[in-house]
Amino acid sequence: MSLNRNEKQTVVADVTAQVARSQTLALAEYRGLTVAHMDVLRKQAREQGVYLHVLKNTLARRAVAGTPFEAAADAMVGPLIYGFSTDAVAAAKVITDFAKGNDKLIVKGGAYAGKALSADGVKALASIPSKEVLLAQLLGLMQSPVSRMARVLAALAEKRGGGAEAPAEAAPAAA
Repeated sequence: MSLNRNEKQTVVADVTAQVARSQTLALAEYRGLTVAHMDVLRKQAREQGVYLHVLKNTLARRAVAGTPFEAAADAMVGPLIYGFSTDAVAAAKVITDFAKGNDKLIVKGGAYAGKALSADGVKALASIPSKEVLLAQLLGLMQSPVSRMARVLAALAEKRGGGAEAPAEAAPAAA
């Protein structure tokens, strides 16, 4: 089913709006996937906040023209599903994780920070922990010296407090 000019402009405007909010683009070839598999992939993408859409490549090229994602225009060939995400790793993670369990979905490439990514680059991006995990790790690193210092001070106070209490208890017993 072909789109008329107005419908094409609407699709390009919608994708352009999504591109403006996104940090990452991941591309995958979906040839051979069943509708049930595509529904599962779309559900996973929605849960992660990833905009996942099957687009005509010419419309996708128009939508990314003049943006950092234009670097991936050369990879936009064949039947592709486009994943855009505001989180730097979400789109790559959703597509790569789904591709691990389904050999019909083939990661083709993507773009991040104005640079085109190969399939291996998208997989490497997907292996980076999410923002929440990285923040938790950072907080743990920042708390570690403080908590160690608190434990040392508590041990010192206990040691000094234990030594000072013993003579105080002994004095009333001797009197």
